[in-house]
Amino acid sequence: MVFSTPDLADSAPDARAVLHPWQDYGAVTCFSGVAVTVKCFEDNSLVKELVQQPGNGRVIVVDGGCSLRRALLGDQLAAKAVENGWSGLVIAGAVRDVEILETLELGIKALGSCPQKTDKRGEGQLNVSIEVGGTTVCSGDYIYADRNGVLVSAEPLLPL
Repeated sequence: MVFSTPDLADSAPDARAVLHPWQDYGAVTCFSGVAVTVKCFEDNSLVKELVQQPGNGRVIVVDGGCSLRRALLGDQLAAKAVENGWSGLVIAGAVRDVEILETLELGIKALGSCPQKTDKRGEGQLNVSIEVGGTTVCSGDYIYADRNGVLVSAEPLLPL
């Protein structure tokens, strides 16, 4: 489904913009879905667990502490997300393998890239309220992302 986040924002004054200088890394630049939240810092253990589960069109929203020192998503995990039906990922942190990510049918927004992978320490929190880009995102919120940015809403802004 193609939509415009500016049009959605105009028609839904309660929608909140997630204010970060997002960069698009996946082949899909317009995506939406119900949020699943992850809070982690330089450890993508929970992201790895999630992408191996059925996505059902949902969007993983990661509060990575805005760190650009370690990539929270690479080509293998992104390919698994595509395989399992995730709509996209919004990552307040870094990704890697960008030349491969751009070929995958997945929405990926992140703050930047870094060639180094994370350590797997099994740390982080799943399905918690996170602060990303000046707004709170909760699992179950609705995420709308396009080249203009990212919107979050407690209610659906488009027909499901």
